[in-house]
Formats: sequence, structure tokens, C-alpha cells
Amino acid sequence: MKTPASVLDCLAVELPSWAFGNAGTRFHGFATPGAARTVREKIADAAAVHRMTGTAPSVALHIPWDAAPDYRELARYADDLGIRLGTVNSNTFQDDAYRLGSLTHTDERVRRRAVDHHLTCLEILDQIGARDLKIWLADGTNYPGQGDIRGRQDRLAESLAAIYEQLGADQRLVLEYKFFEPAFYMTDVPDWGTAYTHVAALGDRAVVCLDTGHHAPGTNIEFIAAQLLRLGRLGAFDFNSRFYADDDLIVGAADPFQLFRVLFEVLRGGGFEPGSGVGLMLDQCHYVEPKVPAQIRSVLNVQEMTARAALVDTVALAAAQEDGDVLGANAVLMDAFYTDVRPMLAQWRSARGLPADPLAAYTETGYQQSIVAARVGGTRSGWPVG
Repeated sequence: MKTPASVLDCLAVELPSWAFGNAGTRFHGFATPGAARTVREKIADAAAVHRMTGTAPSVALHIPWDAAPDYRELARYADDLGIRLGTVNSNTFQDDAYRLGSLTHTDERVRRRAVDHHLTCLEILDQIGARDLKIWLADGTNYPGQGDIRGRQDRLAESLAAIYEQLGADQRLVLEYKFFEPAFYMTDVPDWGTAYTHVAALGDRAVVCLDTGHHAPGTNIEFIAAQLLRLGRLGAFDFNSRFYADDDLIVGAADPFQLFRVLFEVLRGGGFEPGSGVGLMLDQCHYVEPKVPAQIRSVLNVQEMTARAALVDTVALAAAQEDGDVLGANAVLMDAFYTDVRPMLAQWRSARGLPADPLAAYTETGYQQSIVAARVGGTRSGWPVG
């Protein structure tokens, strides 16, 4: 295994533009002072996170939430701030036409509309020079008999194939799955097996996104990561924490040991190697905590658990596993997990010209106070407040 420092040098965590806008629950969207009002303000906030952490070099867009008149100019704006535009996320869940489905709808005209939206996203990828189109679908049914389960899968496969055929040479289709919500009886892409089945049928440039909050309670997420790495189809992570469902809380807040276990499997499976194709992204909703510090905290949690994962003595672990030493093998993992890596991380940051304590340094910059004062008036990004 590599040293923690060398692994951290390879670590890159993409930020979600939507983390910087207003957020809330299914019952209410909350207005937060200083929340981004435009896509440019979202990018500026993401750049502030990267300046503090050194590990967040890109920001993902969500279309149409981040629609812009000139995406090339937007990419230049990001570059001037020291970051780049990354994954483009499609949206087929906020249009009345998609009430009964988008890529799986029985009406060919609705499916065509959904496919065309994804082709527009591919054009945006071309303009910003990015690689991944991420697709998460709200498609599904609420009642037995509401839809033909097999027919919906057939239509999904057909729609995905139409999108895949239009990928550029350096582009990928990244299919995300979710256990439930907003469909409660049957979701069209509910698990990693369904997602894998579809991407495997499409071709080598189709991969799976694993959202850590999109599983039934008790699911062994590191097993899924290991299996998809083994199959060469793990394309991306969406990192967050859950207590009950898709809570979208700060990653590592609910179960830091789970984050450690997942990152160990990613490291062991070559996910941090150049060209691995495994992208790490945050997908979180901040409505009671300030947004920029919350994203900084999230990146720091990933840094810390990555460093601990890199401390696992894999030689001793393999020897214990071969000998059937159950407690010894478990102890190797636990020793790494319980190691306090914060002093080492502070040294790593200082050696690279980064703040040893990013959250304290962010407070000292006055950036939070400046955006609260400046962003008065206008409509803040996010779902409506009311």
C-alpha cells in the first residue's frame, strides 16, 4: 500500500453545485443568509472550499438548475478561480411531464423529451471539456399493477441506449441507483445489480454510481464497492451520511467507520490509481448548517478516513486472513481506524501551502461574512422557500 501522504496527493473530491444553494426537507425549503443565487456564486463557493482543503478541484453541475447562456465562458470563470467544471447531472424529476416516468414512460413522446434533455447535457459536456453524464431517475411506481415492471425495464434499456449512442469519444454515462423515493412500491433502478445490468449491456463507457445513502438499512456498501471495482464498472461515488433513508447529511457524520471501510476497499481495488475512472463526489443537503463550512468539513472527513485506510497493514492483514486468524485480521483494520491522523494531516497540508486547520482558516478569511453581506436580494438557488 502507498503511504497516507502519497494517497492524499491523489485524492480529489468533486463538489456539488447544489450544496451551496438553499435547501430543506420535502416540507419546506429554508432561506439561508449568503446562499448562492447564481451558478457563478456556486462556483465561487466551491473554489473557496478548494482553497482551504486542496482536495476539491472540480464542481459538478445540475441541469437545468445551473443553466447558463455560455458554458465555455462559465468554464473559463471556474478556471480563473482555480477549479474546473466536472460532472453534468441530468434532471428528469421536476417536470410535470415526468409524473409517471421519464426514460421509462409509456408515451414515446415523453421518453423522447427525456432523451433529448440528456443529449443537451452531452452538448454541455462538450463545451466545458468534462467527461461524465450522471443519470439518476425518479422513475418508478407507487402501487402494484400501476406499471408493467418488465416493460419499464425494456423502455429504460432502449432510452439509455439512445443516449449512449451519442456519447463523445471521451465521455461516459454514469448510472446512479436508489433503493426508493419518490417511487415507493418499485423503483426502476433500485440497486447496484440493476444498474450494472444496464451499463454492462450498453458498453465500456457506461459505469455505475454508488450513492452511500441509497441503500436499505444494514447494506454492506463496501461489498458493493469491491464487487463493482472487481467488475470494472465502479465509475463514481456520491458521498453523504444517512441515519434512516437518503438523509444527505455530511459524509462520515453518521458512521465514520463505514466511510473508512468503503475507502479501504476503493484503495485496495485501485480506485485511487491514475486512470482508474473512479470519481469521488459529495452529494449533500445543508439547510441547518452553513454551506461552505459544511462542504469543508465533508472534504476533511474524506481526507481523514482516506489517510486511515492507507495505514492498514495489508501484509499483516493478508497473513491473518490466510491463517484464519479472525481476531487478528479484525485488529489490523481496527488499529488503522483508531489511529489519530489529524497531526499528520496538518503536516501534509502545511507542506503543500494549505492551512493546517482549514475550518479555522476559513473563518479567518472573512469569506462567510462577505457573502452574507453581498448576497442580499435576488432569488437564491435551490428549491422554492415557502
